[in-house]
Amino acid sequence: MFGDSFFNKVEKKTNVNKETIMSLASKVQNSNMKDEKVLRELIKEISGVAGKEVSEEKTNKIIDAIVKDNVPKNLDEML
Repeated sequence: MFGDSFFNKVEKKTNVNKETIMSLASKVQNSNMKDEKVLRELIKEISGVAGKEVSEEKTNKIIDAIVKDNVPKNLDEML
């Protein structure tokens, strides 16, 4: 689905390697993305891996966007 160039772009921007990305992607795939508790845990884990703090307000906005399906479908365009 994604080639090495995608992962290279992500790693350069985030300092997160392909293996970590794949591990997180697996968790996301196997999680209930409509469950607020699950989403909060994923956001906390992802922010920790990326070394970026996410405020409660931003967390709430992210959860709202995910639950309402307001998330871009093509992640490659975001980079």
